[in-house]
Amino acid sequence: MLTGLEPAALPADAIEVGRIADAWGIKGWFKVLTFSAHPEALFSSKRWFLLPTERGAPTFTGVAGLAVKEAKTHSDTVVATAHGVNDRSAAEALRGARIFVSRASFPAAAADEYYWVDLIGLAVVNRQNEPMGSVKELLSTGPQTVLVLEYELEGKVCERMIPFVAAYIDDVDLPARRICVDWQADY
Repeated sequence: MLTGLEPAALPADAIEVGRIADAWGIKGWFKVLTFSAHPEALFSSKRWFLLPTERGAPTFTGVAGLAVKEAKTHSDTVVATAHGVNDRSAAEALRGARIFVSRASFPAAAADEYYWVDLIGLAVVNRQNEPMGSVKELLSTGPQTVLVLEYELEGKVCERMIPFVAAYIDDVDLPARRICVDWQADY
């Protein structure tokens, strides 16, 4: 096991938020490729869980816990340092590692804001309470986010897209795992 890593169990609510891209500098800092334009979950969590890269010979096996000292934005990337990762060689050994954090460590979302991961799987119904499908994924199209729904029609799995904007979204009820929309099945 590398210095700075300790055997750990992946939390049940673990969310993959990025990968370690490469070493940064000579003092053990490393670059992080984030999966979000707003990596607050990385910044708020002081314990990351790493899984080895799928490609190449892994430098560690299983799940490893990493105690993060600091993570910050630098230019157009995120850089971080961790306890026990004290030089460039140690940082390079982490290259490719997948980064997971516990969903419980995410900062609270503001009113009428949602983490995409919380919307995946929610049932979507229209104002007439007709089922539209369930959220399979979300797409960022630049000016807006789009819900990609999956539904069944005559035994075939189909997709439907609905812009995730106030004009079409009436209500998001996370505890009920339901979204109500102003949309019709034939749109």
